Amino acid sequence: MSSSWSRKEKNNRFTYNFSSIKKVSIITVVMTSLTFNVGFAKENHKEDLNKINHGYVGNKYIDAVSNEQTIEEIIASKGKGASQQYKELSIDASSSVKIIPEIVFSNQTKDANVLEKLEQSLAVKSPAFTLFVDNKPVVSLKDKKAYEDTIRMLKLQYVSQQELNSIYVNQQSTNIPPLQTGETRLLDISFKQEISGTTQKVAPNAIVAPEEAVTYLMTGSLERETYKIQSGDVLGSVAQKHGLTTAELLVLNPSITVGTVLQIGQALNVTVAKPLVTLEIKQEKKVTDKIPFKKIVEEDPTMYKGEKVIKRQGVNGRKETSYLLTSENGTRISKVALEEEILQQPVDEIEVVGTKVISSRGTGEFTWPTVGGYISSGMGQRWGELHRGIDIARPSNYNILASDNGVVVAAGVSGSYGNRIEINHNNGYTTLYGHLSSIKVEVGQVVEKGSVIGIMGSTGNSTGTHLHFEVKKNGSLENPLSYVGR
Repeated sequence: MSSSWSRKEKNNRFTYNFSSIKKVSIITVVMTSLTFNVGFAKENHKEDLNKINHGYVGNKYIDAVSNEQTIEEIIASKGKGASQQYKELSIDASSSVKIIPEIVFSNQTKDANVLEKLEQSLAVKSPAFTLFVDNKPVVSLKDKKAYEDTIRMLKLQYVSQQELNSIYVNQQSTNIPPLQTGETRLLDISFKQEISGTTQKVAPNAIVAPEEAVTYLMTGSLERETYKIQSGDVLGSVAQKHGLTTAELLVLNPSITVGTVLQIGQALNVTVAKPLVTLEIKQEKKVTDKIPFKKIVEEDPTMYKGEKVIKRQGVNGRKETSYLLTSENGTRISKVALEEEILQQPVDEIEVVGTKVISSRGTGEFTWPTVGGYISSGMGQRWGELHRGIDIARPSNYNILASDNGVVVAAGVSGSYGNRIEINHNNGYTTLYGHLSSIKVEVGQVVEKGSVIGIMGSTGNSTGTHLHFEVKKNGSLENPLSYVGR
């Protein structure tokens, strides 16, 4: 009987696994039978021993069947259907199925029930190359080439193919030319996470193209979520509906601005990217930067406070700087100066400012308010009216001078005076200067005796170019000739 079983094992493509207990049981039965009738024992052995097949899908036990060919037919049918659906993939419907035969005395199987369960639970698989992020499977590609294409396309989201090629060229070269001003060189582009890949068998519908894999890895989603504008929508309300700020919504939709008029039915991208990978890009850039000049202030006690003179114009310098630029997924995170060379030193600017303080109180002694000239009309009755001051005409030049220290209390157009200036000397006296062509001071300004405050003219009620000059003491008109007589 032992030799008979060996021949059966050779003809069967499955391996029989007998437990030691069953072997002992069979031997015991045979030996007992031999005690009574050897010929009868042999006949019973042939009639009672049967082969059944235990079916498993993965680690799940289905049940026993009598004919493994039926299982193979289901597997073949499943595989054929999947191959027609996924023509570009290699399909395997049997990878998860195990058939374990057993020799038993009774052939008690549930073929119909087992085949129905098998049909329902059998899943086809296809060889694929799965991409792992930090040792976690993330996305499956058709093969290793598709995996490599995905890695390359991810990098091309942030750098050009030419820049990628340059990394390889620079790594092979020992004589890399120095950067010129304005040039940028890609030093490295790498993933911050550990990226790896391995061959696995997966469901065919889990395999994606490199373009889909890139979208998923960059955004965390295979499809972009859009929102169609409805009546009454504004950017702020759309952003709030989707948990965004208006600024974030504008970043997701670069074709619109805060001032864009939204149209009903217009589709906006509201997908918040949650990248599964982070690409770190390192670049070297050489630029020419300006070196700002310094401003040096010098004080001059002979100049009045508030006066300023540029003694020397400042000139910016220039320097050439190499920077290491680091970005993550296109966003700059650092800029570090590697080295710099001074091309031109800056020239400091020198400004001279006056420190001499002008007293706002008059000295009590008045000076002639023009540069030369003569009295063309005195104070008193004229043309049936009181002439309130004196007129001075034909000076050497047309500068009008402050008759004493004081504060400007009026500067502008005033009726028959035309352009006029009034100065309070803070000692009971005020002076007035009328018919000016232009005014050189402002209300509130402290002026010094003899300083230029305006230009002689003929504005207001005037018959020619001259200065109308008045003096008041404690609000009462005084004859100017009593104070500025020549």
